[in-house]
Amino acid sequence: MEPETVTCVTDGRRIDVLLSEISGLTRSRVSTLMESGCCTLDGAVCTKAGAKPPAGKTVVLTIPAPKPAVPQPEDVPLEILYEDDDLAVVVKPCGMVVHPAPGHEDGTLVNALLASLSSLGGIGGELRPGIVHRLDKDTSGLLLVAKNDDAQLALSRMLADRRIEKHYRALVEGVPKEPSGRIDLPIGRSKKDRKKMAVDPDGREAVTEWQTVARGRGCALLDVHILTGRTHQIRVHMKSIGHPVCGDPIYGIDKGARVSRLMLHAYSLSFSHPRTGAPLSFTAELPEDFVKGLKTNGIELE
Repeated sequence: MEPETVTCVTDGRRIDVLLSEISGLTRSRVSTLMESGCCTLDGAVCTKAGAKPPAGKTVVLTIPAPKPAVPQPEDVPLEILYEDDDLAVVVKPCGMVVHPAPGHEDGTLVNALLASLSSLGGIGGELRPGIVHRLDKDTSGLLLVAKNDDAQLALSRMLADRRIEKHYRALVEGVPKEPSGRIDLPIGRSKKDRKKMAVDPDGREAVTEWQTVARGRGCALLDVHILTGRTHQIRVHMKSIGHPVCGDPIYGIDKGARVSRLMLHAYSLSFSHPRTGAPLSFTAELPEDFVKGLKTNGIELE
């Protein structure tokens, strides 16, 4: 499909109002297109939706053709630690979104997997990888991917039955008084902010175990073992005991450890192969930006 263009002449009103009226698009959609350079005013790119140019100027808005709904393969660098006909274990970098979504249609883990994996059998009749468990955009580390329906079903059952062991490395604010602990608090959608999760008596069961690995200046590096897989589980649980994850823009603190990212990394993954039963175990070493954050706050690892 070819891009569509909308041409009109200014009449003294805001450009986004005028274009919305002419094109039938919402003002927010027009504004987004303008910010991405899709609008010209007398031949010059105009990105200010609220601009009110004099009457008689020519405005042209280019509306890109819709992208295919099915994610497309993209040549995005991706570290694959293991792959066979049933599954793959990959390392997701910090900042990469797992699934395509509004605002993140390209460059996702799924786009990269479609280009990188071989002999992809498909999930649910679609030629796509099955993400067995998810990581937040700013969490790095190991992800388990199913390549066919049988593997997806088996691995999902193993995850539900707690037969997949996942450990994380988390740098948290403050130093816990005890060397280790267990947090057994249910988690649900926050009643104050629907974009957040929170400890909630009416929420779903959530269990997190942690152990201190190293201590720094006003912070500590923990090994975190999650027995359940709730959204934002580690971040919510660590906040609940007064030690939020460093660099957390949602659940963290304004003035804490000096870091450049969310200091949470999916470090190890152990499970039995769904077809053969063979034990599999993987480790993803801490990325450079994570190690730099540790050093900046007084933690040197051997």
